[in-house]
Amino acid sequence: MKITLTVNGEAYPLDVQPRRILADVLREDCRLTGTHLGCEHGVCGACTVLVDGEAVRSCLMLAVQCDGSSVRTVEGLAGPDGEPHPLQRAFSAEHALQCGFCTPGFLMVAAGALEADPTIGQDPARVHGLVESNICRCTGYEPIRRAIMRAAAESSARSDPRRAT
Repeated sequence: MKITLTVNGEAYPLDVQPRRILADVLREDCRLTGTHLGCEHGVCGACTVLVDGEAVRSCLMLAVQCDGSSVRTVEGLAGPDGEPHPLQRAFSAEHALQCGFCTPGFLMVAAGALEADPTIGQDPARVHGLVESNICRCTGYEPIRRAIMRAAAESSARSDPRRAT
């Protein structure tokens, strides 16, 4: 089936079998290997990407469902000049990654949440709920929570210089 995915702003005209999942198409056809497959049941969150701004488990979505949609992967987080996204900087500063396998999924679920509601970083309970949607076996989650809150604060300070500390 012929489809066109717009991934990280670039159009990918593809011919895919209707049964192929989005994660496989991103990794194999688009050669964007930042999206990781963990459980392949939608539980772990390692494969999370943004489809039209919404966080989705790409192991549960068929690529044909995304025909004409905008897909954003972890490769699309950095700015056009290669400058790391505030979440990427915060994850590094807070040591919120160890093996790194789950990191792309956490980055994408957090990016989607912060873009939808920049105030989420001000509410530890909401950040906790966001983080518990994905599985990490290395960090203990606290550094990930701190990183999301740090990135939210940094983004907020950039958009409102009066809030900078």
